Amino acid sequence: MDLRQAATDVRNRAYAPYSGFQVGAAVRGASGAIYAGCNVENVAYPEGTCAEAGAIAAMVAAGETRLTEVFVIAGSPTPVPPCGGCRQKLAEFGAGDVPVTMATTGGAEQVMTLDALLPGAFRAGHMDAG
Repeated sequence: MDLRQAATDVRNRAYAPYSGFQVGAAVRGASGAIYAGCNVENVAYPEGTCAEAGAIAAMVAAGETRLTEVFVIAGSPTPVPPCGGCRQKLAEFGAGDVPVTMATTGGAEQVMTLDALLPGAFRAGHMDAG
C-alpha cells in the first residue's frame, strides 16, 4: 500500500459529524512502514484531533520517532496544508527536507517540504541551555 492509498482509506473513517470535513493523513516512518490517521472531531471543537496528529501518534505507538514522507488528503477544491500545530508536530519528527504531499479527493496534488511549510521551525536545538 502506498501513502496515498493509506491516507484515502483512513479518510473514509474520519469522525467529522460537525464539520463534515474528513481528512486523512499517512506518514512513512524511517523503517519504511506506513502509519495513518484521520481527524476526530468533538462537540467541544478544540478537543478534536487532526489527521496528521493521529498518524504521528500511530507511528510513535509502533516505536518509531522519525518520519520521511507525509501525505494528506481532503475533500476540498484545492490541496489543504496541515494546520500550524500539525506543521510543528511534523517538524518534531521529520527533517526540513521531508516532502509533504497535500491532495484532494479529485486528484489535485501539491508537494512542499517541511521547511517550506514551517520556515523557522522551533526545534530541539532551541532548548539547549546557553
